Amino acid sequence: MGQTPRALEAFASQRHFFGAELRRLREAAQWSQAKLGAMICFSADLVRRVETADRFPSRKFAEACDAALSAGGALTRMWPLIEEERRRTRTIPGTASPSAGGTADHPKVGERAELVRRVPFQPGVLDRAALEWLTAEVGSLTQRVDAPARSGWVSEEDIQAAETSLAMFRELDHTFGAGRVHAQVQHYIEGELNQLLAASPANEAVRVHLQGLAAGFFELCGYQAVDTGAYGLAQRRYLRALRLAQSAGDRVYGGYLLAVNIAHLSLHCNHPEPALRMALAALTGSETHATPAVRAALHAVAARAQARLGREAACAAHLGVAERQLARSRAGEEPPWIRYFTAAYLADELAHCFHDLGQPRQAQRHLGAALAGLRPSHVRRLAIDTALLASSLATAGRIDEACATARTAVDHAAATLSHRCVQRIVDVQVDLDPYRGEPEVQELGEYVRHRLPSAVV
Repeated sequence: MGQTPRALEAFASQRHFFGAELRRLREAAQWSQAKLGAMICFSADLVRRVETADRFPSRKFAEACDAALSAGGALTRMWPLIEEERRRTRTIPGTASPSAGGTADHPKVGERAELVRRVPFQPGVLDRAALEWLTAEVGSLTQRVDAPARSGWVSEEDIQAAETSLAMFRELDHTFGAGRVHAQVQHYIEGELNQLLAASPANEAVRVHLQGLAAGFFELCGYQAVDTGAYGLAQRRYLRALRLAQSAGDRVYGGYLLAVNIAHLSLHCNHPEPALRMALAALTGSETHATPAVRAALHAVAARAQARLGREAACAAHLGVAERQLARSRAGEEPPWIRYFTAAYLADELAHCFHDLGQPRQAQRHLGAALAGLRPSHVRRLAIDTALLASSLATAGRIDEACATARTAVDHAAATLSHRCVQRIVDVQVDLDPYRGEPEVQELGEYVRHRLPSAVV
């Protein structure tokens, strides 16, 4: 009889996460550890020890597993963080052994979850933050660094390594949802990023680059807090990112944070009026400096807020500007952080607007474009948009299609750990509640109970 696989705390460390993902991919392929070992020319014992986080994988091992399991480079992209963790465990006294599940300084995710969820979202503090950002001079929080570079100071190479980690975290977040990645990002911020921020930059250019990079990390951390249902924590992370962007003298990114992140969070928490004020403040404070794609994103958020308030004409005006601006955009001339905002993403914003305005046919048309433009790896967005399409079909009375579409949304959502996905599946079932006596709706309820128990109504 085979030995029961050791349970993994997937978020306890980078190596635990790697081991959990390797095991998941191997079991999905229905391979034994011995078979995988033979395929990649490594021993079955090494496969076992990597899966149980008792060994750090080499880059060659990660690449071989990627190729054998057709993982699309997912394991190789994790390897730089694994290597950084291996380096830290060798150089930091008292570091836990590879098989440890947590430390006194880093409690397990389950122990933190309730604490962070209790932090409330506070829309009342947003107006002051927006006003301070609007009235502040560009770079008013900066402290110039003119000292020459010296050994031990933060260098451009340090920041480039952190940028690689941020890019990897973003891709993992898109694929798996924040539930599987948020703890890793938080640990990285508390460790590596805070060390960089506490150190002295080699020169002024490095300082500005570091502040902007840190803003990106806090933005991602805030976005993931939304995805785990910790809305108050998300607000704090976004406001910290806004201050860092101001310190970096990046007015355009600050406006983006104010509108696309903070205003969207307000909408998510059902506060459309402060959301509109944040979006309009961002337009006032940064639009003259913004690139076309950034302008499109800012106007799209303003449109979302107007739609939520039932103001169809105002919504249409902002959407018209967003479409015209995006048509002018050239990817190579845009900041890297806005290049995700494609025609497909704008179609997603349009669909949400029309759904909120009670125009299901228009919503369905734009959702078709949004879904067609999504990469298969962006499972969370696929789940959210497919669920919204199901809700739109339910609103239009097309119950059979709504239930069939909802099943697809459930399948996508079950592949992630995302509070937003779960909430969308709940919303679909609420929209179908008037038809709860129909066999298709009852079957959908059973399907949700089987595939995604956390979304059962």
